[in-house]
Parts: sequence; structure tokens; C-alpha cells
Amino acid sequence: MSFQRRSVPLRGDTPGQVTEFVYYAIGEPDAPEKVHLQAALHADEHPGTMVLHHLLPMLREADEQGLLRARFTVIPLANPLGMANFSLHHHIGRYDVNSGINYNRRWPDLFAQIRTQLAGRLSDDELFNVNLIRKTVANWIDSQEPQSAADQLRLILLRECHDAEFILDLHCDDDALTHIYTSPELMPELQDLADWMGAAATLTAADSGGGSFDEMLPQLYRKLAQANPGKPVPMASATATLEYRGQADTFDELGADDARRLWGFLCGRGLIDADPGAAPPAASGGTPFEATEVLRAKAPGLVAYRVGLGEMVRKGQPVADLIALDGPEAFIKRTGLLAGTDGMVLSRRSAKYVARGGSVMKIVGTEVLPSRKGGYLLED
Repeated sequence: MSFQRRSVPLRGDTPGQVTEFVYYAIGEPDAPEKVHLQAALHADEHPGTMVLHHLLPMLREADEQGLLRARFTVIPLANPLGMANFSLHHHIGRYDVNSGINYNRRWPDLFAQIRTQLAGRLSDDELFNVNLIRKTVANWIDSQEPQSAADQLRLILLRECHDAEFILDLHCDDDALTHIYTSPELMPELQDLADWMGAAATLTAADSGGGSFDEMLPQLYRKLAQANPGKPVPMASATATLEYRGQADTFDELGADDARRLWGFLCGRGLIDADPGAAPPAASGGTPFEATEVLRAKAPGLVAYRVGLGEMVRKGQPVADLIALDGPEAFIKRTGLLAGTDGMVLSRRSAKYVARGGSVMKIVGTEVLPSRKGGYLLED
């Protein structure tokens, strides 16, 4: 049996700084499949850390009982560097304060890095191709010389996840219902994950525009398949971002229930030899992310909501008011913010003051919006 706590020092960018990166390797190293679970890549998002806090003892007990049929990498705090990012008592865990880069953006285009090494080497054997691709990625990772502590962190996460069949990146929104982001090719394959999670929506995009962690490996396999017609290149890593409600929803009881649900998914997939429990109710199916409106304020103001999370709204319906904070009718004038699509309110802004262009809510529709097609789909 194997339940190992591992620690890697991240050398800082200024004298005397070292940050400990801690994670767990669980299960037999030669298990046929690998599961990579990580939370708090955005270091100010802690519901996922609570989930893995509850899941870890369950995995340790299953390991002791010989029930694991996969090997697991569990990283409850994927970004310890971001935990130190404070300004005036406010935690800025979403961005690297040195570069301003979002920790979940600009992950490498692995296809661009290894396409030359793979040219003419793929065969007619799918398993051979997957193993070759993973070995080539591993060689590229090993060849890198990190220039910063953030680079070291990214390479560790890449090294741990690149050869996993399941990669689940646990996040949360601002104020939201549970939902999932994944690649279109992975639905309906991951419908059971959505069911177990109780996801209010599963949003799919091949490329949301930001180079997110969860799109890195799917884009590699997608591009290799396109560049090598006739060669079997599967979507070998089922990768998804799991959004566990909002930042304020780091509660013991929620984390325990979410861990139980994640356990049910893992058991249902045969990754753990245990009874998953009663099958969950069916959740909604996949929806193109381009069908989700990110409603933004056209002027600065104070937001007063007219609708709550989960409510169904109609295009043109006032969903919030923006109270003017300047101008001739300051603190008197209210301007309605109108839904741009029929759909469900998935998330809302928790801080009610919004600057011009700031996002106010997301509304999940079913029809692709012309303004979203082919554009930058993320909020920041």
C-alpha cells in the first residue's frame, strides 16, 4: 500500500525565500490509470481545498484496504506562492503580484513545444501513440529551466498531471452554483461527473482564449489528431475544472458532501473498488460556453439584483439595477441591466460596487451568442 506525503521546495525570486509545496501520492505506482486532483490554483479559492481535506482520509483508508485501482496525485493547495500575496490585509490569490498574470492563464501550448519531436513518429496503435506523446511531454518538461518560482510551480504541476487519465482542477466562482468547465469532446463522457457533482451547468469550449490549465492537454491531443489524419490520437486525458459554488462557501458540511460525491464518481468509474452509493439525479448536459452571457456594467455604479442564483430569465428582462454614483442624478438614478439571452443565472458578483466594464453575472443560455463566438470567453 502507498500513501506518501511529498514536499518540494520552491526557491524564491528574492534572497531567503523558500516555499514548501506539499502533495500526496496514493496508490500503487504501476496502477493502470492515474487520477490528478488539485485545488486552489487560484490561491484565494478555498472550497476545493476543503473538499480534498475530506477526500484524503477516504483515499488513505481505501489504500490501506487495497481498494484503489488507480494511482492518485492529490494537491489540496496547488499554489502556495499565491497564499503569500496580501495587500492591505486583502488576499490577492488570483494573480501573480509580480507579473500581474492570472495563475490559471498562459499555460504552455504543448503542441507547439513537441510537434517537431513527434513528426512522422505516430503509429497505427493508439496506446503506442499515447505513451509516446506522454514521454515526449515528460522530456520537454525535464528540459525546462524555470526562471522564477512561478515557473517552478507550473513545471511541478505539469509533471504530476501530464500522464493522468483524469485531471480535475477544483476552483470556485465569486457567488455561484456548482458548475463545470470542460472540452466539448469530453461530453457526454463526463456526464456522470456532472451528475455526481450536482452541476447546475457544464460549459464546454475547445479554446476559451486564456490558456487555462484544464484546456492544455485537450488542446495538445486535439491538435495532434488534426495534424496527423489517419493516426489514432484519442483525447487521452479527461480534464475538467470543477467550480464549487462561491468563495464564501468554504464550509465543512459542504466540503464533506462534495467529497462524498467525488468519491461516488471515482467508485462509479472503477477507480476505487467500493460501492459508490445511490446513483445521483441527472444533471443538465453540456452547453457551449459561447452560449453563456457575461453581463457587464456599461458605467460604474452600485449593483442591486432583481434575480437570484438559479432563476430562469428572459432576454430583455431587467436582472439588476445599477445605481449611479456620480453625475447629475448621483445616488438617485437607477439603470436596469437587461439579460442578453434566455437562460439561467449561474453566478453573480458578490461585491456590489462595479467599475465600468466589470462583470455582474453569468447567464447560461442554449443558443450561441454572436458576441461570444470566437472571442475571449473568460471574465478576466
